[in-house]
Amino acid sequence: MNCSCFGASTVRQKRGVDHVHKDTPDTGGCSTAKTRNFSYSELRIATNNFHQSNKIGRGGFGTVYKGTLKRGVEVAVKTLSAESRQGLREFLTEIETISDVRHPNLVELIGCCLEGSNRILVYEYVENRSLDRALFGSSARNVKLEWDTRAAICLGTARGLAYLHEELVPHIVHRDIKASNILLDKDYKPKIGDFGLAKLFPDNITHITTQIKGTTGYLAPEYVIGRQLTSKADVYSFGVLILETVSGRSSGSGTWKGQKLLLELAWQLYEEGKLLELVDPELRDFPEKEVVKYIKVALFCTQENTNRRPMMSQVLDMLTRNIKLNEKELTPPGFFQDSGGVSGTQSKLKLSESSTSYQMSSVPLTITQVIPR
Repeated sequence: MNCSCFGASTVRQKRGVDHVHKDTPDTGGCSTAKTRNFSYSELRIATNNFHQSNKIGRGGFGTVYKGTLKRGVEVAVKTLSAESRQGLREFLTEIETISDVRHPNLVELIGCCLEGSNRILVYEYVENRSLDRALFGSSARNVKLEWDTRAAICLGTARGLAYLHEELVPHIVHRDIKASNILLDKDYKPKIGDFGLAKLFPDNITHITTQIKGTTGYLAPEYVIGRQLTSKADVYSFGVLILETVSGRSSGSGTWKGQKLLLELAWQLYEEGKLLELVDPELRDFPEKEVVKYIKVALFCTQENTNRRPMMSQVLDMLTRNIKLNEKELTPPGFFQDSGGVSGTQSKLKLSESSTSYQMSSVPLTITQVIPR
């Protein structure tokens, strides 16, 4: 399984036994033994009784508050709402997955609270909140992300993912890479957060057959079709993230410019040789060749065939080194328009209209080699 993204040689990859791991409903022995345990009273005091003025975010799983611990340490307190779709298993998974993980581009888990019906995670506080707020939210009007900052956000996120996919043992697939899960510190350095959907990949696992979970606009087509998860699903999501960061447009906001999805439009502009039309009009001065390279790397990441997508370490090389991209090997992206949530059953799967040689198969892809390390 070689990725021919570069004009020169490809990276050699390991081979192994094809093995499928099925999801099971038990918690798999997850525990909080390695994590600092906070009392509910301690967190209530830290957040001023979870006061509205300390609310800094809200997601599908609950509300996040800013808190200050006794020694003056600022933290982000993520409370799981009673109505949340995230169950105990996802909660424990998030704790077990990152309790020992330390990396500059990953949000650090400080501790948790499992007291009575309360399920609370305590993270390091990240001052500038999330990338989606900086790019798409009301605060975006006051935040001017210059190209150097945007490029650094893409590179930092890529480094975090490469660490999860290729350096950690067991390897981790995040499964929900999106702008709202990329947090920005005071210097706008990115940190990947929210590991509630993450999956561990032991060395003998090639893919996991699992329920489709994630966010419309970021989901890889083979994951929607066959429910088979590999690290290449994260690579696909990262490609979409690059396009959002370059364009200042959200992939999840439906359609854009004549009923075209962001990824669909990017491929059209690539074929027309007009990629600079994708660039955020808020960007005034930027290195055109570098920005175009970033968009092309995004297209390599979002190819319909998983085997053609690069590993994250290769993505880093493509973005940081003076390597000629082998565009003769670039094939159309796979994408879908969702009309009823992320279940995939009501989604319209499609390829670039200009492509006649690639058809989206309804048969689950078979992966017979170990995910590249």
